[in-house]
Amino acid sequence: MGVDYDVIVIGAGNAGLAAATTLQRGGMRTLLLEQHNVPGGAATTFVRGRFEFEVSLHQLGGIGGPAPLRGVLDEMDVTRRVRFIADDRLYRTVVPGVVDVTLPADWQGVADVLDGHFPGQRTRLVRFLDLVRQTGLWQLTARANLHRMDEQLRWLSGLRDVRRHGLRSYRAVLDDFFTDERVKFALSSYWCYNGQLPSSVSFMDFARILALFVETKPYQVVGGSQVLSYAMLESFLDAGGEARFHTAAERIVTRAGRVCGVRLAGGESVSCRVVVSNAPSTTTYTRLMDPAEVPGAVLADLGARRMGVSATALYLGLDAPAAELGFTTATNFVTVDLDEATVAHGMRSLDAVPFALASCYDVRPTGGAPAGATQLNLITLQYSRPWEQVPAAEYQRAKVAYADKLLELVKTIAPGVRDVIEEAELATPLTFKRYLGQPGGAIYGFDQEAADSWLFHDDDLKPNVPGLVLVSNWVTAGGYNSTIVTAARMCHRLLAAL
Repeated sequence: MGVDYDVIVIGAGNAGLAAATTLQRGGMRTLLLEQHNVPGGAATTFVRGRFEFEVSLHQLGGIGGPAPLRGVLDEMDVTRRVRFIADDRLYRTVVPGVVDVTLPADWQGVADVLDGHFPGQRTRLVRFLDLVRQTGLWQLTARANLHRMDEQLRWLSGLRDVRRHGLRSYRAVLDDFFTDERVKFALSSYWCYNGQLPSSVSFMDFARILALFVETKPYQVVGGSQVLSYAMLESFLDAGGEARFHTAAERIVTRAGRVCGVRLAGGESVSCRVVVSNAPSTTTYTRLMDPAEVPGAVLADLGARRMGVSATALYLGLDAPAAELGFTTATNFVTVDLDEATVAHGMRSLDAVPFALASCYDVRPTGGAPAGATQLNLITLQYSRPWEQVPAAEYQRAKVAYADKLLELVKTIAPGVRDVIEEAELATPLTFKRYLGQPGGAIYGFDQEAADSWLFHDDDLKPNVPGLVLVSNWVTAGGYNSTIVTAARMCHRLLAAL
């Protein structure tokens, strides 16, 4: 008796969409299940008044040139369905009265700008940026070639400096090259794209992010990330795939130790040869499955890892043009001082907001705001615990107070924002937990410290239970580029094995 589908994909987030599209276009009869009414997970938009707000996409790397993400989107027949806007600037980073630097998306340009602001650094900057480039390009290439890892490891064996520094903290390597704290700070602003401060994130992981945006340039998606999600879904459906929304998976069914199907909420069972889960690994192994069916070593590994950071986001619709408000760069980092400990405290407290990423989507308009208006998102990283400790009766008041603190911080680079607010919506880690089904509202999966590198958890990328493959950001680095590329490459490997 045949099975209903070759593959069932649980969850239509970035990784689930990439997996489903890759598999269906690779010849597998694929069913995509999503409990929400739209695809995308965090890669979505929502409407308030005249504005369509971007939930999570700040910059999309991997689109320019011969980049891994563009290659994957081309393979999935997605690129032609989306319009991208290129940006020639990485970011503006500000510590009021101390640092105010805007870096271009160009290695030589980064060295020129920083040497101009902090003279006498050029030689060290060139050497440091060359090391970042080597290290970052190796990891980007290796992640995009999981099916050819032996080849990537041979390449790594010839990169002595990459092997020497790769697993040290980013901060430790900065300290080797520079003494000026302002230079170190200006080179560290992308820490929030990994969720770990410079003293915790590995040099290899940080180099991957910086190299991604310098080499392939930052891009925005016209219409927001929801357009990208719909483009992947459309490609999947065009290839003959089947998607069911408002449909939750209740249990991954096994027979004789092998996955054989999914039981849906409501009782229907659907059979398949393979299940691909875009759900968090903790959810997959302990809620969608009977833990007794999961290898003990896998459960022990889950128990040893730490829940990752979430975010608090203030979505603002402003009745004024971006230029009038003072925004000349789409991506802006604002931090109160140079001390990493200040930010670390803010990630676990509601006392103050020491850091914010201000994403302005109308420096080069992406279509989320009407003409003459501006969409501005203020994001700070936080763990969920401080919000979980707020009594329910005080939650709304706490949100208003926190939003006010975010506005005070952004006032240092855009003084007139408060005067032109038309729409405002605050999302906390509890919001992300509720809408995304992520434990703790974690946006990058587990904490992305050096010991949690995919190099030490390569079992995450292998089937630990026969017939089950995990593809979410809980088994790879967070971020659009990493989750989409890794999921697609894992599914290419799966296609070769089926």
